[in-house]
Amino acid sequence: MKMVSKILLLLVEDEEAIAQMYSDRFKLAGFDVDVAHEGEEAVSKMISGHPNIVLMDILMPGLSGTEAVERAKANPATRGIPIVMLTNYPESVDLKNALKLGAADYIIKSESDPGQVVEKIQRILKK
Repeated sequence: MKMVSKILLLLVEDEEAIAQMYSDRFKLAGFDVDVAHEGEEAVSKMISGHPNIVLMDILMPGLSGTEAVERAKANPATRGIPIVMLTNYPESVDLKNALKLGAADYIIKSESDPGQVVEKIQRILKK
């Protein structure tokens, strides 16, 4: 399903192969995709690029996904950007903290194929 207007998704994933897989799938679905490989870079790209939505891994080197959510939600320029967490650990304290800090939702990597991830992001954008 192609989308009419381009939506900019910021994908934050430290594993190159996973980042490439999701990036390719979102581009196929008609998204513009920007990629960051750690939290500090993600916050910078949120400020400079104003993505429509962010898909953020929790466990990354340097600034974690949870810390990046905290920084983004504290900044008036990025506060309104929905952030969806990517995790393999649905019971983790980090995920619970990210949701408390303002993350919009989460996706469990091991339970979702890339097509399902795209569909979930499309549903969140329609809300």
